[in-house]
Amino acid sequence: MNKIRIAVDCMGGDYAPEEIVKGCILAYKEFGIESYLVGDRDAILRILKREGVKENGLKVVHAEDKVEMNEPASVVLKKKNSSLYVAGMLVRRGEADGLVSAGNTGAVLTVGKFVVGAEEEVERPTIGVVLPNPEGKTVLLDVGANVDCKPKHLLQFAVIGHTYAEEILGIKNPRVGLLSIGEEEGKGNELVKETYPLLKASKLNFLGNAEGRDIYAGTFDVIVCDGFVGNVILKASESLGFAVLQMIKEEVKKSLLARIGALLMKPALNNFKKKADFAEYGGIPLLGAKKPVIITHGRANAKAIKNAIKVANEFLVHHLNEKLRENLVKLIPEEVKV
Repeated sequence: MNKIRIAVDCMGGDYAPEEIVKGCILAYKEFGIESYLVGDRDAILRILKREGVKENGLKVVHAEDKVEMNEPASVVLKKKNSSLYVAGMLVRRGEADGLVSAGNTGAVLTVGKFVVGAEEEVERPTIGVVLPNPEGKTVLLDVGANVDCKPKHLLQFAVIGHTYAEEILGIKNPRVGLLSIGEEEGKGNELVKETYPLLKASKLNFLGNAEGRDIYAGTFDVIVCDGFVGNVILKASESLGFAVLQMIKEEVKKSLLARIGALLMKPALNNFKKKADFAEYGGIPLLGAKKPVIITHGRANAKAIKNAIKVANEFLVHHLNEKLRENLVKLIPEEVKV
């Protein structure tokens, strides 16, 4: 396999280009992963010089424009000189093997779908997120790419999630659930009711409906839902995690005994924080795109960017898309395809 190189949008995110460039440097130093650093050439070179890094495996590609966080997603297709669009075109032309951006999420999705493009067998690429649980990890998808879905889309999401869980997370024969308001067959809205028999007739390890309580319980390895529901869960989870940590901090301040207890529990609390830290996971992938497209948080620091590049690299090393194409044929019998 030829040397992998990831195109990184260096102008997207709250801390661009500083933290983005530093993340590329870390990925190169720690993992040997090369990157195209796309953005304001002079600004990027200043950072590389200050960090004592020569281009070599980090190639700078100039882009004179950028997509702002508050701009409509579709504007990226008009801003052909923006760092995000230029990075997407590097992937489309085969000069880069994947894309990483901390920029405007909608714009990254647009580039992923219409510039990088979707696998022919995949009707709709989906965003998947890895959530921690006491047993390990759970893949939830879709979390925002597809607000309105049909049963056939959720069926494909399940196969995509199965493939990701097996190939990237190392979970053999992952347990798949369909998010609903009750575990019994027949519970849920029309989308859930119509999707259930398709999943049941597939060759997936489908265990039935998953309820909200199952998301963090480790009952399922893959849970599928439409992007509207998934995005609400994702945003609520982020908010809850932050709120819990803030409430713990406030309670600790109230007494000396609490502060002593917190000091003794610090290693355990740090481990918990690490599990919930988005920077550890790098970003969320647009699954079903022709090449890896990793969307990381707007507040991404160098560590998050480094790990996002690592995730993109893992997609390629594990031949995820090749496995996905195989699974779409193997796990969905002809009579189930709609």
